[in-house]
Amino acid sequence: MTNDDAAAQNVVFVVMDTVRKDHLSVYGYDRPTTPGLERFAEEATVFEQAVSPAPWTLPVHASLFTGMYPSEHGASQENPYLEGATTLAQTLSAAGYDTACYSSNAWITPYTHLTDGFDDQDNFFEVMPGDFLSGPMAKAWKTMNDNESLRKVADKLVSLGNVAHEYLASGDGADSKTPQVIDQTIEFIDDSDGPYFSFINLMDAHLPYHPPKEYREEFAPNVDSTKVCQNSKEYNCGARDISDKEWGAIQGLYDAEIRHIDDQLQRLFSWLKENDEWDDTMVVVCADHGELHGEHDLYGHEFCIYDPLVNVPLMVKHPEMDPGVSDEQVELIDLYHTVLDHTGVSGSNSTRPLDEARSLLNADYRAFAEDVPGDGECAFVEYYRPVVELKQLEEKAKRANITLDENSRFYSRMRAARRPDAKYIRNERIEDEFYKLDDDPGELNDVTGEGTEEEVELEAALSAFEETVGGEWKEVSDDDVLGDMSDDAKDRLQDLGYID
Repeated sequence: MTNDDAAAQNVVFVVMDTVRKDHLSVYGYDRPTTPGLERFAEEATVFEQAVSPAPWTLPVHASLFTGMYPSEHGASQENPYLEGATTLAQTLSAAGYDTACYSSNAWITPYTHLTDGFDDQDNFFEVMPGDFLSGPMAKAWKTMNDNESLRKVADKLVSLGNVAHEYLASGDGADSKTPQVIDQTIEFIDDSDGPYFSFINLMDAHLPYHPPKEYREEFAPNVDSTKVCQNSKEYNCGARDISDKEWGAIQGLYDAEIRHIDDQLQRLFSWLKENDEWDDTMVVVCADHGELHGEHDLYGHEFCIYDPLVNVPLMVKHPEMDPGVSDEQVELIDLYHTVLDHTGVSGSNSTRPLDEARSLLNADYRAFAEDVPGDGECAFVEYYRPVVELKQLEEKAKRANITLDENSRFYSRMRAARRPDAKYIRNERIEDEFYKLDDDPGELNDVTGEGTEEEVELEAALSAFEETVGGEWKEVSDDDVLGDMSDDAKDRLQDLGYID
């Protein structure tokens, strides 16, 4: 346990994977999904306009850990490794911090390098635990996947693991790893001599939804989780329809999963309070991305960058931040700088040193000394080609004798410039989109081409971002992408944590 002098610099960072903002009662949802976070909000700043840099786990966490946009750090399904960048954990560890990362997400592993710098980490895989893919094994595993002659061996190993995982993570075999994540986090903090940086990712709200019985009975009574559609690719490719009644059942299961997360977080927070770890510790609670349940005819968090995926919940408890609701737009990538600012670590030798204008603790937050795209008023989102999801989608479509249009959003990279009032989306293979969020929060009325002031400003900001940060999209053929990505291996690794 930390000493009193170090306590003020401690960090507990929580990511609720796949949790959309409008399903949290702390954000006004009419079902009691987050009574614990409602109590937490009495001490925290609740951000209404937090924007994630991408709609799925790997690039978002790489941004959280580097303070970079996805095009800067390069971690995507086209290249599923974080390479050549100093992580937040590496910087804090070098400054004397005890660091730990616990999750059950398949992408947050030594294999992808997202856990680089953490003194302790565990993925809680049922089949392939984190330490299996660490150290020399991580290098060997990457070599297997990047070498054509060895790839089939790697594919087979992960495929066998996937078969076991699909049984363990479905129906009565389902077993949430969140209680173990919380237990190990408590043990880590209790054993720490401090200061500490504790990072956790909680996967319950990710497909498939098989919540514990007590929460299923409250939010989805009489719903058999094995009978509703738990495969987003079947719906997205058109192989399966979902009725309004079934959507209601799916959302009930989803709400039950969120309620379970909330209960476990309150167990952690209660322990922190009871053990004098709470008052001066910075606590961050956010989602990496949200989820679609039929909006825009999509299920899951692929193939678009609409607000239910990227306008995420964010709550920060800090001694210098006033509790209450903030309507200021913030970017999740700025949490990297906020943590550095809080810990007093400049990161001068890191890939991305502290930028005080990107720290939520700074009174001049986003008052940049030099021009940045959008003059600090815009948040930017990037989505690269979804190789794993696309391959799975194609397989489901093929089985249903459905031909997918290659000039569709399924094959398109995307970028967006967003302000609270409007969003401009650049699409690679379909027409660009523009939405006036203040009048059309559901992004249902595309008004591209009207030439409004908002459209002109946001398109210009996005163009400036592409010129200075994002760069051009390179033409990559299917064979090139799938070859580089080791499609079957990534497909199965995706299944280990991002179940179809």
